Amino acid sequence: MSNMQFQDQLQAYAGWRHNLSEAVKRYQSWLDSLNLADPKIEEIVKNTLDNLQNDRITIAFAAEFSRGKTELINALFFAETGLRLLPSTPGRTTMCPAELFYDHKGGSYVRLLPIESRLDSLPLIAFRNKPEAWSEIEFSENSPEEMQEAFKEIAAVKKVTIAEAKELGLYYDEVHGGPDQLDDMVEIPRWRHAMISFPHPLLKQGLAILDTPGLNALGSEPELTLSLLPSAQAIVFVLAADTGVTKSDLDMWRNYVKSYRSSDSHGLAVIMNKIDTLWDDINSDEMINDSIQSQVQSVCSILNVAEESVFPLTAKGGLLAKIKKDQRALQKSGVPGFEAFLSDTVLNKRQEILLTSVSDNVLYLVDGSARVVTNKMLNIKRQLEELRKVDGQSQSANNKLMVEAREEQSRYLGNVDAFQSSRRVFAQQAKRLVESLDAARVEKIMTQTKPEMKSKATTMGMKNVMKKLLEDLQFVLQDAVDATEETRRLVKAIYRKFEQEEGFEDLNPQLFSIKKYQFELEEIFDEAEAFRGSAAATLLEQRTVIDRFYGSIIYRAKELFEKAHQDSINWASSVMTPILHQIKEQKKYIENRLVVLRKVNSANESVDSDLKELQNALVGLQNRLDELQKIKEELQLPMDLTGVAENEAHNPVISATG
Repeated sequence: MSNMQFQDQLQAYAGWRHNLSEAVKRYQSWLDSLNLADPKIEEIVKNTLDNLQNDRITIAFAAEFSRGKTELINALFFAETGLRLLPSTPGRTTMCPAELFYDHKGGSYVRLLPIESRLDSLPLIAFRNKPEAWSEIEFSENSPEEMQEAFKEIAAVKKVTIAEAKELGLYYDEVHGGPDQLDDMVEIPRWRHAMISFPHPLLKQGLAILDTPGLNALGSEPELTLSLLPSAQAIVFVLAADTGVTKSDLDMWRNYVKSYRSSDSHGLAVIMNKIDTLWDDINSDEMINDSIQSQVQSVCSILNVAEESVFPLTAKGGLLAKIKKDQRALQKSGVPGFEAFLSDTVLNKRQEILLTSVSDNVLYLVDGSARVVTNKMLNIKRQLEELRKVDGQSQSANNKLMVEAREEQSRYLGNVDAFQSSRRVFAQQAKRLVESLDAARVEKIMTQTKPEMKSKATTMGMKNVMKKLLEDLQFVLQDAVDATEETRRLVKAIYRKFEQEEGFEDLNPQLFSIKKYQFELEEIFDEAEAFRGSAAATLLEQRTVIDRFYGSIIYRAKELFEKAHQDSINWASSVMTPILHQIKEQKKYIENRLVVLRKVNSANESVDSDLKELQNALVGLQNRLDELQKIKEELQLPMDLTGVAENEAHNPVISATG
């Protein structure tokens, strides 16, 4: 895998995701053909298809100014344009966070949120639903030059008074000169946020890029750490070989980046850019390589990261090599090694996440559908066996079978009563689970806390209230975790009862899990605590700190509680379905058995037509079961890179377009 470009693997990933979607659609049609779909199943299938269609691989780039971060983005993804698509020349650097993606519904655009929106109490994420708040720049997607000109706007600045800069939370002594500042006007970013959509092949396949500005913007926009950065599958931290790890680099690393070191949901890489500054004609290649390796080891020691997570390269050299299609220079630039990391780490992790999601939802349904069809087939086989026995039997023997059928009908009614009783007990416990996750609890806590924060006269008092807010939210989460465990134990007990006491077979409950929400919420709480203790929370104006901190928590934590709440409702309404299916199938079997026995007893008719009908039904169900098995296999297939590897073998020179 590591020999292929990231672009090639992303294309393969997009194809795999499409095949996965097609398999889910075939399962949807399969359910319809057997009338097995119900509203809850349809909702789960639809949500799975939406998630697959809207899936994005988000890579976030974080660095201080002048580390070559934007040049690296150009080199990795946009070299085929032959231009520096994003502004990365000296004096033209990213001044506001920029998201690059492709909006299949909205098409191409550059949308810019004015910096003055910081005066609004609304958090950044809320502005996404306010199109009137954004400025839009049009460009031709067929003209790289027009795109380049439009994208320059993310580096735009404006001059404001020191008082205005302070009100916006964008005045810093170390940047603007402090008390020695002679001019009462200072430069600040013109825009607060940029969303750029255009149909680049990689973006159309689901890649999304987050280009962040320097520490000043990160420090004054905590939502970057509480919302945007955690949503990325990989965080790329860029250093420069000609400066080493500076104090501001270390501040950014400690306060905003290092918590996203490689985990189940995030990959973290450190780029040591501008190694070309160490190249010269005096030292030998061996001496230069030793110098680079020494720098890498120093970075590993200072940041406490493994050596395999640090990539020395020259983004400028990589971009030029791709544009000139110089394979030798490209290899020397070090860019292909980092592309291999993106392929092997980021795409593989994202694939695992999607497969887990499909397994937790659709595969569970597929297994349930297989059990329903298998039970139908078992009952048909029992009916066939009984029909062959009763055909030509004596009246007394048939009467005995009729008595057995009546007794089985009584057992069925007992199962119905047991199921209704268990369902009532479960409903009470499920209500406790659903209520523990109700976002209204979170909103109430936050609504009560905000005025208390504002009333504090000191920063310490405000921070203490923030701490209490986080503790209250953690209590809500722990309550939900406890309720989840209690509910899981009850469901297991109910299923065990019907397996052991009622004779039901192959029951396999899907147990509700809160782990993924617990992990994400704990990440938010950790980052919120880090912001609470940061210098920014101490130095910024109190109202700004409260609005940014409070707004971020509301929209991130509340959003996650809402998702968990909805998941718990969906799960609670469907977890008893496998037992219900078995009871319904038991009822159908008993009714069919009684019909046949009455028919034989009343008219002594031949059962040949019934035998043939049941045999045909058995063959049809077997065919459907075979179809379902093929769908299941397709839903479990990993990403197939064979075709990509073959193409690369025929084209050993990596093209500049990828």
